Amino acid sequence: MKKIIISFILFTSTVSAQYTDINILKEVKVKNKGVVVSAHPLASEAGAKILKMGGNAYDAIVATQYALAVVYPQAGNIGGGGFLVGVKNNGEKFTLDYRETAPSRASHDMYLDKTGKADTDLSQNGRLAVGVPGSIAGFFATLKHCRLPMEQLIQPAIDLAEKGFAITRQEADLLNANKEKFERHNKTGIAFVKNIPWKTGDLLIQKELAETLKRIQKSGQKGFYEGKTAELLVAEMKKGNGIITSEDLINYKVIERKALDFDYKGNQIVSMPLPSSGGILLAQMLKMASYENLEKYQQNSTKAVQIMVEAERRAYADRAEYMGDPAFIQDKTSYLISDEYLKNRWKNFSFSKATPSAEVGKIIKQPKESTETTHISVIDKDGNAAAVTTTLNGLYGSKVVVSGAGFFLNNEMDDFSIKPGVPNMFGAVGGEANSIQPNKRMLSSMTPTIILKNGKPYMVVGTPGGTTIPTSVYQSIVNVVDFKLSANLSVNAPKFHHQWLPETVAFEKNFPESTINDMEKLGYKAEKWGQIGRTEMIMIDDEGNIHAVADGRGDDSVAVE
Repeated sequence: MKKIIISFILFTSTVSAQYTDINILKEVKVKNKGVVVSAHPLASEAGAKILKMGGNAYDAIVATQYALAVVYPQAGNIGGGGFLVGVKNNGEKFTLDYRETAPSRASHDMYLDKTGKADTDLSQNGRLAVGVPGSIAGFFATLKHCRLPMEQLIQPAIDLAEKGFAITRQEADLLNANKEKFERHNKTGIAFVKNIPWKTGDLLIQKELAETLKRIQKSGQKGFYEGKTAELLVAEMKKGNGIITSEDLINYKVIERKALDFDYKGNQIVSMPLPSSGGILLAQMLKMASYENLEKYQQNSTKAVQIMVEAERRAYADRAEYMGDPAFIQDKTSYLISDEYLKNRWKNFSFSKATPSAEVGKIIKQPKESTETTHISVIDKDGNAAAVTTTLNGLYGSKVVVSGAGFFLNNEMDDFSIKPGVPNMFGAVGGEANSIQPNKRMLSSMTPTIILKNGKPYMVVGTPGGTTIPTSVYQSIVNVVDFKLSANLSVNAPKFHHQWLPETVAFEKNFPESTINDMEKLGYKAEKWGQIGRTEMIMIDDEGNIHAVADGRGDDSVAVE
């Protein structure tokens, strides 16, 4: 059975090329078939194509990530990194950490000027902002869980890069808006800049990227971390103040970590451990909210939102103090998610007023910046599930394209605490736990998550959005488990976000005004945002029906095997 709930053709271009019809599918209900949900329809279709060829969920997740590096350059990447959470149909749970690392020449104070002031421009833009990319190593680490060879999984991305694809209105607008930054950081011509403005339906052809992908196809992981591509990347570093060396690339390693899992109202939540803060924050927020019997209240009502905001406040204060790369700090995860600790943390909660952030941590003024990441949710017909969140960090990362190789490099070094107490581009404050050290992995908010019911996948979920990621995944789970919303309503309901500092609570522009007004009366400072996240969700009901939903906030799309 296959039922398409919402389907439409965004546009059809008459330009002669293979990828000009962009079909955005927002929701499907199927049975005994695999589904892929991602930020771009062509990427989701690439993953679904691999499922049709006999691949499993892990084959599909690799193919989709490669395709996103072509069709979603603002966040899809081979020049960045990410996290994978997998649950196999035999019950095996695993995670892959292919987060970027600090180059070996990185140092604690590398972004401070002579007066000790932090220069966030250096950590956010240009070559010094780049961490050692982990994505390609992550794709190859996934192979042991796959059925098909890498040469097959990468081919859809090669075709997209070589033949070109028609861009959507959102993509055209973003490329036009960032033209000046691209030109500032790239002195040679790149595929993303042209003399006249981009418009809907224009073809984006990336010949250099296609050749890079072919080198990976031919030479495997060494086709990226060694040889011509590596030489081009190191040469790009030398054009400015970049510090990644050929040894940094050769020495990069993926880490397979034990999944962070915990119970929430009879459901097993499987998420990412450190250096992602997401899994810990999720456990903390869900557990603290459960102390107030959240299910008694209506979704997005004043009391429900207040409970959830206060749980967010306390969890994010802990993020700043305790969380970082577990190889460099004392990992306090088990303590931080224990009921003993969290019940004590919750003691000063009151329905009568907002808890001042000063009561849960030291106040430091910080800016609010934009966010950009991307998430993929996949389940195959055999019940294998995969959730991946991947990123360049900021929009188009460092804005630097590797000349001759055609891909953007991340600006992930900004996710370190470049100076304790100084916020990063997402406003997150960090301390020494997340300070810069050579070869260290920077703290992340990415929260790819799989929920099991009776040992079987029940939900696969994740979202982009910097520090808003954990709170959006938190709300997605609560919407389904506590408020009994459908997958569609859960994904597309207006969201809110609080992260301890700044003191404000962000609400999406279509959030209920009555709730915002009530919150302000209780002492909360409200702020309106255009959107928060772009959630990709798959739910499997008790009859085995698979409900897949792509967020309505963007060009996100579902594809079916």
